[in-house]
Amino acid sequence: MTTDASLAADIDAACRLTGEFTLRSGQVADTYFDKYLFEAQPALLDRVATRMLDLLPEDTELLGGLELGGIPIATMVSSKTGLPALFVRKKAKEYGTCKLAEGPDAAGRRVTLIEDVITTGGAVRDATRELRAAGATVEVVVCAIDRSPAGENPLADVGLEVRSVLTRADLDAVRAAG
Repeated sequence: MTTDASLAADIDAACRLTGEFTLRSGQVADTYFDKYLFEAQPALLDRVATRMLDLLPEDTELLGGLELGGIPIATMVSSKTGLPALFVRKKAKEYGTCKLAEGPDAAGRRVTLIEDVITTGGAVRDATRELRAAGATVEVVVCAIDRSPAGENPLADVGLEVRSVLTRADLDAVRAAG
């Protein structure tokens, strides 16, 4: 899939922040992509979700939106595909149903994870392990922005393929061109 330069420019303008930011991985970055700034804009969220449609494996049975940023994207993709969504927490609730994933049972089903931004993939890795332990087949994650170094798969250690709408290189290229 070719990069949508217009989408890259709009995402970059909406959510690139500069400064000093500590990421979930503990890494410190001078650039941060605040995904909530594009997810809160319905038209921009719709464009990202539409681009994700071609990235979904054909045999996907459930869309697993990761808490918190993956949930609005998964909901939008679900509405476009008719595939049910599963909302995956960072850790299982400690009350009520005590579930890690809310929605349909994932056991025996092919789940494609939906995430907002991936750098090292820590949250995706954790969710993959938990869902697989619960009997789901998880082989692909589709993300809005892949911040990992070009040519590297940060989730290779768990056998997960990363498919992204945009990469850090795509966003840097529109910034350099602009």
